[in-house]
Amino acid sequence: MSAVEIRDLTVWFGDGDERTDAVKSATMVVEEGESFGLVGESGSGKSTVLRAITGLVPTWEGTIRVMGQPLGRRRDRTFYKTVQMVFQDPYASLHPRMTVDAVLSEVLGLHGFRDVDARIDKLLRDVGLGPGFRFRYPHQLSGGQRQRVAIARALAPEPRILLLDEPTSALDVSVQAEILNLLTDLRAEHKLTYIMVSHDLGVVGHMCGRVAVMQHGEIVEELGVTDMREMRTRHPYTKHLLESALRSVR
Repeated sequence: MSAVEIRDLTVWFGDGDERTDAVKSATMVVEEGESFGLVGESGSGKSTVLRAITGLVPTWEGTIRVMGQPLGRRRDRTFYKTVQMVFQDPYASLHPRMTVDAVLSEVLGLHGFRDVDARIDKLLRDVGLGPGFRFRYPHQLSGGQRQRVAIARALAPEPRILLLDEPTSALDVSVQAEILNLLTDLRAEHKLTYIMVSHDLGVVGHMCGRVAVMQHGEIVEELGVTDMREMRTRHPYTKHLLESALRSVR
């Protein structure tokens, strides 16, 4: 069974003459257990795809299926036990007046878990944070530690699918590798499916097996990471992205 199946997805903002199509007739299939990348320049529509899946953008048409179930306009608790999202900015995604304990307790309570203390301890261990972080506030954490808490929060409902929206782009380069390695380990340990959005082809090459390339709201090409590394592309925009990435590291 496919974990996520999207057919002819169009997402728009505004109405009438003010309407802008952010995603245009996008189709992609992500298999269960896969790590799938969405790449493209800023404004290409890749993050909007994730927001349509999670229900954060209500104006869309097409078909979205998660674990074989078609999605409508609303998402219920069952959906959020299956799908969770990790956002780009770990500081903005955490409530500044809630401790780590309160953040994780709230999520666990919403999803009906009772052994909250034991689960919080395990979640913190899973993301590489000890019990000493449990009662800290976001401003008492580094950027990497905040993102680890955000990942722990996403893992709390025991989801099968994680949507990763530029999860390391707001972090220092030295911390980015730590978070990527953590995500790799968690995927193996928890048998997770990832859809990762990134403008950084190096990150996607490290994390993903297949990649869809987006330009102006359209998926212009889908290719394996081996093909991407060896510059075996069909679309000129993909070639442009890869050549730009190579120039940036020289």
